[in-house]
Formats: sequence, C-alpha cells, structure tokens
Amino acid sequence: MLKMSTLFLRTLRDDPADAEVTSHRLLVRAGYIRRIAAGIYSWLPLGVITLRNIENVVRQEMDQAGFQEVHFPALLPREAYETTNRWEEYGPSLFRLQDRKGADYLLGPTHEEMFTLMVKSEYSSYKDLPLSIYQIQTKYRDEARPRSGIIRGREFVMKDSYSFDIDNAGLDISYQKHRDAYISCFNRLGLRYNIVRAVSGAMGGSKSEEFLAPCDTGEDTYVLCPSCGYAANVEAMVTKVANSDPTGIPALEELDTPNTPTIDSLVAVMNEKFGGGYTAADTLKNIMLVADAKPIAVLVPGDREVDLKRLQENLGGVHELRVFEEADFAHYPGLVKGYIGPQDAAKSGITVYADPRVAPGTSWISGANKKDRHARFVVNGRDFTPDAYVEAAEVRAGDACPECTTEIIIDRAIEIGHIFQLGQKYAQALDLTVLDNNGKSHVVTMGSYGIGVSRAVAAIAEQTSDAIGLNWPVEIAPAKVHIVATGKEDLPFDTALALGEELEALGVSVMLDDRRDASAGVKFKDAELIGNPVIVIVGKALADGNVEVRVRRSGDKQEVALGQAVATITQLLK
Repeated sequence: MLKMSTLFLRTLRDDPADAEVTSHRLLVRAGYIRRIAAGIYSWLPLGVITLRNIENVVRQEMDQAGFQEVHFPALLPREAYETTNRWEEYGPSLFRLQDRKGADYLLGPTHEEMFTLMVKSEYSSYKDLPLSIYQIQTKYRDEARPRSGIIRGREFVMKDSYSFDIDNAGLDISYQKHRDAYISCFNRLGLRYNIVRAVSGAMGGSKSEEFLAPCDTGEDTYVLCPSCGYAANVEAMVTKVANSDPTGIPALEELDTPNTPTIDSLVAVMNEKFGGGYTAADTLKNIMLVADAKPIAVLVPGDREVDLKRLQENLGGVHELRVFEEADFAHYPGLVKGYIGPQDAAKSGITVYADPRVAPGTSWISGANKKDRHARFVVNGRDFTPDAYVEAAEVRAGDACPECTTEIIIDRAIEIGHIFQLGQKYAQALDLTVLDNNGKSHVVTMGSYGIGVSRAVAAIAEQTSDAIGLNWPVEIAPAKVHIVATGKEDLPFDTALALGEELEALGVSVMLDDRRDASAGVKFKDAELIGNPVIVIVGKALADGNVEVRVRRSGDKQEVALGQAVATITQLLK
C-alpha cells in the first residue's frame, strides 16, 4: 500500500516554467517526473509505477503473441554500426564516446545491428525460423530541440522487436502478428489511436505503418479521408496529378520583372502587365536546399511551402537538410537569388526534384536565372526536366484523397508505435544468412516494430487528463483506489487503513492519504491531481456508517455503507 505519510512525493500547485504541453505540466505537478537537463528526466515513485505498468501490458501482449524477450546493453561498440554505415549516417543525433583506451562507443538510439548479430550468432538453418524477439530498453538520441517533456526527450524507454523470416511471405505473417499485438496493447492502455500509412525513410524496407494517438499538441500531423477511411501521416500522403498536354502552349517568354523577388510581388506585376487572373498557384517556386552537403533544388507551386520533414523522409537516407544560406549562394554565382528557375540547373550541377503537382506538361511562371527577369510558359518536359519527383509540398486540409478524391481532413497526434517491413537491408549488411531446404545460403528477411513506452505515459496523460489533473485508466494507474482519510480523530484513519488492507488482500492496489497535517482540501486536490481511477473519502459520512466513493473520470460520487464499500469499489473497477 502506498501511504502518503511516507511516500516520496511532493505535489506542486504551480505549473513548471518550461512546461509546453499538458502532460509535461501535470506529470511534474503531480510528482511523477522531474527535469534533470534538457530532454532528460528522473522518474519518481508514482512515475516509475505507472511506467512499469505500461511495460507490463506491453510485455504481456508481446509474450502472448509468442515473441521472446532479450536484453541488450545501451553502451555499444562502434564496429557493427560502421558496417551498416550508420556510425556516420546517423549524424549528430548519435551520442558518441570513447573509453579510456580510445575505443569508440555509442549510446544505442536503436538496436537493429545488435538484434541481427544476435540471431546470426545463434541460428543457421531455415528450420530455426520464423523468430520474433524483443526488448524494453532505454534509448538515447541527441535531439536538436528536445521538447514537450517526455514526448521528445534525449533519453527514453522503448520496446523494440524484430522478426526474422526466410522470405517475404513469412514477413507478411510476422508483420500482421505484431500489428494485432499492438492493437491489443493500445486497447488495453486505453489509448485512442489511428493506424496510418507511413514512409520507411532511413530505416529502409517497404510497408510501414504508424500508430498515432490524436492530440492537439502532438508533433505528428496526419490526414484522414472521411469517405473511404484512407489514413496516412503527411510524409506518406500521396499526391495524384494527371499529366498535362502542353500542345498549344507558346514558347518560353522572358519578361522584365524588376523588384519581384517574392511570389506576391511577382503575381502583382504579372496582373498589372497582363490584365489580371494570375495567382500564386501559377508560379513555380525553386527552393534551394543542402542535403547532406549536396545542393539540390525542389520545385513546388508558388502557393505551397516545402515541408522539409516530408521532403527529408521521402528522399530517404538524407540525414541533414537545410535551406540555402548566403555562403551557399556564393559558391554558385549562376544562381540569382529571387529569380531562380529550373531551366539551367544542369549547368550548375544541381539535382532538381519536383513535387508531383509540378507534373509533366504543366506550364509555369518561373525565374529566368537573371536579375529582375522571370519567364512564363515554362513547360515541364520541354523547357526543363526534373531529375526525380518527390512528395515535398505541404499538405493542406481540403486536398484530394488519393484513393477517392474526397477532401481530406488533417489532425495532430503523438506517435506511439511504428512497424516496418525492413526486408534484407541489415541482414545483407551484417551477413545474416541461413541454409534453406536445398542447402543453399539464403539472406534472412526482417521486420522492425517499436512502441514508445515512456512516450505512452505522456500520450495517455494528454488524452485522459482534465482541468484538475491526471486521470489514468485502471490498468496503468499507480494505484486503482485512492483513499483519503480526513478529520482529527483516529477513527477515520483506522477505518481507511482497514479498508485499504481489505482491498489490497483482494489484489486491488491502494494509495492511502494518511497525512495528519494536511487539510481535507489539500488532500482532495492532490487526489484529483494524481489521477487514480477511484477516490474514497473516509470522513464526515462515517458518523452515519458511510464512506463517499468517487469515480475520478466521470466525477460521479455516491455514499455507500462501509460494509458495502469493497463490493462497490471492485464493481466500479470492473
């Protein structure tokens, strides 16, 4: 039993100054976590119990599905990550360090290499497969901007699992088993979530889906079609645009457009010179970027912005992406800032990517690569040809669903799970092979599956909290019942203790507020802030042989006879 007279707990009445989101604010105020440094948090007893309860749900569902638990160190040697090129490719997000002998190590951000090498060292035959193994482990990533409390930290707890199969057919089965296990897991945790299509990005592989918990302050944006049910994160949203017939479009025409370095100024001049009707959608933005030290140009319609996160995910394998700076323009004197067009990109050795909206045959107003000059009737496929097409433009509410053309809606969410069909990327790099039924060496096919365990604490807090505090589902609350003893006499305290012991004997976890020096008002506020599912008040009603039972989530309350209290509470918990 958690007795508040001795529990290592201090609740706060004021919000922490650095709190950006509800979960961060309430978890600190209720005494679950404390900040150590940017993106690094300590867990106090209530936080540890809640975190472990979530771990237990995840572990039970993994075990139920037939997956086996292993455990790796967080401190890992460089060699395996160098073999897969991730020692460098992971970029500045990787925590690198050396031991006293100068050997290189890292703090594991993810463990694909370790899982692959473990299976390689133990298995050699197709008869050993399929196999799915998992761990619940602390991960480390040097986030550039850690924020939102434990939603995006530099140290976090994650469940990561990997499947190993002889072929893609086996991978499909393993993937579905993990998907089903995730559904069971998140249902038990009381989370509202959507399963959406995602891109694999630097992870590689083919099929990829995210489990997103809707939340107004979430960092992930996803789209939903209210008609056909299409769901995808914005990075995976597909744009379908038909090619245009350029027949009849006049030849490219250069125009004198002084002082028009912006889209708005260009549209104003075009309407002034040519009688109106032009909008930003008729213009072509040529955005200059640096992708892993290489210059690229990205073409999007002038009424759209480039979504850098979306672009980076769809480029795949790009670790650093930034907008051109003055120093970059100095290296390419042929690029006239504010008047860049795609017509001469090849001369500068710049790779040109076009958003699908810049479809073959479409005609645009674009920079003429000369100061104060633009060009109109610039046709894709005639006057320029992109090196590749990539989803890069921002997605907006009202864009067409790629499957049924209904207008999509956009929502925000916290990513709580992600599943990938990795394929053979890591198995090939680390030479994970088994002998098939013909005695021939065969590269193993892998899947990767992650759940943000510590992030789930925040996601549940975001979805279930209210104006007065946290509001945990029964299965993960630090205690199922919060008993508050009030008054100055011994009887309420003795009665509360006896009630708690009776509940604990039935397997119902109890938090008992047995503090003698705290007022009833303070105790009530703490009970509401801490957020256990059922609150029982042993106080004034005891004179009539009753106690008050409150349901934290609904606010419903009732007086029940002391002798019926246990039965009433256990029924409510069901």
